[in-house]
Amino acid sequence: METVSDRPIVWSQETGLREKRDVWQALKRGFRGRCPRCGEGNLFRAFLKVDDACSACGQDFSGHRADDLPAYLVIVIVGHIVVPLALMIETNFSPPVALQLAIYLPLTFIASLALLQPVKGAVVGAQWALRMHGFDEENPEP
Repeated sequence: METVSDRPIVWSQETGLREKRDVWQALKRGFRGRCPRCGEGNLFRAFLKVDDACSACGQDFSGHRADDLPAYLVIVIVGHIVVPLALMIETNFSPPVALQLAIYLPLTFIASLALLQPVKGAVVGAQWALRMHGFDEENPEP
């Protein structure tokens, strides 16, 4: 069998004395597009491109792995808003299908675009706070 790690993990008192990271604060800062560590620097350099490092505190963001999670979360959030709204309007007013498409498609598109960057920022903030992927100084990924 192959080993997963070359170095064994040794738990000591120093292991528990790492910097405390508040998950909710990191989520809020990431949602606003700010650095989850200091809250000052920008998290994004373009619409969905995470910056390499924070301009204020120098936190390295190159280890983040948001992948498809923000898109899935946005689909769930927007779906839970638009679908009940559409069902309520359909059952109470029964407007023509063309009118419904003219309303729901742009609403879904605009809501998805508006939420995509904040949700991705929150995911990166959660990864930083939970020391996932490249945000753990003690166990850096290769």
